[in-house]
Amino acid sequence: MGYMTIRQIRHQMCMNKLREMGCKVVNVQGVMFFVKYMLDDFKISYVYHIDTDNTYHLERIKPYVVPAGSFKTEEEVVKNIKIDIEQFKNANKSKNFKDFIDVDTQICSAVRAFEDLFLYYNISKEDTVLIKNEIRKVTSLLNEVKDRSNRIFFDKDPESFKQ
Repeated sequence: MGYMTIRQIRHQMCMNKLREMGCKVVNVQGVMFFVKYMLDDFKISYVYHIDTDNTYHLERIKPYVVPAGSFKTEEEVVKNIKIDIEQFKNANKSKNFKDFIDVDTQICSAVRAFEDLFLYYNISKEDTVLIKNEIRKVTSLLNEVKDRSNRIFFDKDPESFKQ
């Protein structure tokens, strides 16, 4: 007769919470989990896995890949997915939502292009400095836009902008 550990029971309860939120949860051999959520016609997907140190590594994989971090408990994973979905629900109300997704997709493509540049080519120190300067300009622009924009989500503080 099989039995479930306390950790397995806690994890099952967390998967049930995700399903109650409207997520589809797919278990891959008990160590990797795909979480899918539909917001109107818009797909949001996550993957998390249990690391060898019994922590959980979470990434959003759709609409674009963003690592969400490592967490000590299943409840933290659920909380982060819930907040992320709430943020997308809120952002989905914006007239600029599709543009936001397009810009973020372009940024992700630029990150991939930079990695390919670094891995496939011998880049000079001067070119590396040029790229760093452009990144600083983009970061500065993001801060300027933040400073002149109204904050609309308060359940969690942004991780990129220090308050």
